[in-house]
Amino acid sequence: MKTPLLIATACLLALLSTVGAALPYPILPPLFAADASNSLNHFMGLPPKLLFGIALSINPLGLLLGSALLGPLSDRFGRRPVLLSSALGAALGHAITAWALLLQSYPLFILARFVTGLMEGNASVARALLADRLTGDKRVKALAWLNGAFYAGWLAGPLLAGVTLVWGITVPFWIAAGALVLAAALVMMSMPTEARSKATTSWWQVARDQHTLLLLRHPALRSLFVIQLAYTCGVTAFYEFYPLWLVEVPGYDAQGIAWMTAALCGLMIVSSFFAGRPSTIAPLRRIRWHAYFVAGAIACLAIGNLWLGLAAIILFGIPNSFYNAILPSWCAEQFGHYGQGAVMGLISTTFCLANIIMALIGSVLTLIDTRLILLLGAALSSWAAWRIGHWQKELALQAGKQLEAA
Repeated sequence: MKTPLLIATACLLALLSTVGAALPYPILPPLFAADASNSLNHFMGLPPKLLFGIALSINPLGLLLGSALLGPLSDRFGRRPVLLSSALGAALGHAITAWALLLQSYPLFILARFVTGLMEGNASVARALLADRLTGDKRVKALAWLNGAFYAGWLAGPLLAGVTLVWGITVPFWIAAGALVLAAALVMMSMPTEARSKATTSWWQVARDQHTLLLLRHPALRSLFVIQLAYTCGVTAFYEFYPLWLVEVPGYDAQGIAWMTAALCGLMIVSSFFAGRPSTIAPLRRIRWHAYFVAGAIACLAIGNLWLGLAAIILFGIPNSFYNAILPSWCAEQFGHYGQGAVMGLISTTFCLANIIMALIGSVLTLIDTRLILLLGAALSSWAAWRIGHWQKELALQAGKQLEAA
């Protein structure tokens, strides 16, 4: 496959997968914050905010499992079949979601969001596809463009929801399902069939013996996991609860949330094109400072006034896009020998785990004050930035000792 087509295919899959994950963000807060009760927001008599937190966490739970398994499965069976089957599976998940909303069935809605998340865990496969075929500055640039596609999905998903909700609450999900079917067709036509690895004999053996979390046996990857978990806990606290802040503070509806998300994601897309440029500054040093800026933006949302909060939501996109462009490329260079699918899967899995943790914690803290979960997120991202600085010194010391031993 030629490099431009390779990058275009990976970016389109990233875009459409993220569109599906982002669709509910402007739909759910008004639905669960509504005064009128229905079978969704008063299931079993539970508080609507608690049901909202569960609904937020179930999709990342699917993403967690999908990210842990799909990357290593693609190392074994090839990128093409895993991307093809996951795209079709995500389309089915969106169809079930639409059906659940029509029935106002909370359990079916939760099941549908889980299935969709499981199949949308293919972000690690798309990253591994680019990490396999590209090196050096081309890899950094391609991964930055891939991140731009992910951000475009976060933009397109809420916009799609906001624009099409006038025709019915299920319409955005049917459109997402159709788009994923088209993406699967593109994968089928454009990606060549790959030779399977002979390392294992079955998908179950891969799932059992080669899942992403086994990488935590290695000290360096354990450090990466802890740092990335703290950072992404802060990021997901922001992603999951700034829409609720927008409902509670300025009184935005689904369309207002969609336009704010569009502004945020648009800035992230633009930033991604600059984030992929070569730099003479050490990658970990750049990552650390961007993590500090992200923590500052989340803190401003939590403690600032209305206009400072709105500005913080949009400007958050700049440092976050740089962080997410630099980190995967650095990990590909440092840890690629463990399997690019598994390493990229670890990054995606960590993000999904953070989504679950912060959604569950936030479902409790928001019963008191939505700003509490944002303050916790700012503190965790700030700690991650501080820890990156110490980790950089530890890695430099280890490299020096290895040179002396050689």
